[in-house]
Amino acid sequence: MKAVAVYCGSRAGTDPAFVAVAESLGTAIAASGLALVYGGGVAGLMGATGMAAVRAGGHVTGVVPRAMLKGEGDPAVESTHLYKQVEKIIVDSMHARKVEMAKRVDAFVGLPGGFGTLEEVMEVTTWTQIGIHRKPVVLINIFGFYDPLKTMIDNGIRYGFIAEHSRNLLIFVDGPEDHASHATFDWGTAAVKAAAEWRGGDAQPLYKWTAEGKPEESKLAAT
Repeated sequence: MKAVAVYCGSRAGTDPAFVAVAESLGTAIAASGLALVYGGGVAGLMGATGMAAVRAGGHVTGVVPRAMLKGEGDPAVESTHLYKQVEKIIVDSMHARKVEMAKRVDAFVGLPGGFGTLEEVMEVTTWTQIGIHRKPVVLINIFGFYDPLKTMIDNGIRYGFIAEHSRNLLIFVDGPEDHASHATFDWGTAAVKAAAEWRGGDAQPLYKWTAEGKPEESKLAAT
């Protein structure tokens, strides 16, 4: 494993623990000798993750859609020495951003976030399910944030829409049972460890993305 993509909110959330967990993740990725690929923002959990990785000496790449270049960033942060160390890649669309991020990494980690975070996490999970790539997707479940997604997966299996073995496509890092300990738990190290130990479970890809015996470009150069 050489690089990890992180999906997360461009907002900080209502509890300081959310920023702390983002910083923990960025630090752990860099400390493990891994490169970080993220959405390139400076606000919220996105900025906290990226800047923590830079401070820890990691290589950080931000992939930003052209339309978002003048989005919700903080000019004061964007001009700092830290942010200037982030490699920026500009793409033309949201889909191009997802493809660019996915082909550069070996694993994905999802922090709390909104609709965009959920959509990104679900897409790369689906890509493993259907065989476009075979990479772990880890969700940091601080304060049980992703518990409703667990329930949705359970319902999908119960009602026959998701195969039982596909449960292993997503890894939930739940942390301590006592949520009072979540603010100080080392989520970053736990998430990196979970990604490194993933072996794909029993899940088998549904399709082979080949044309005339050669891999399609859409396979994202995955291994």
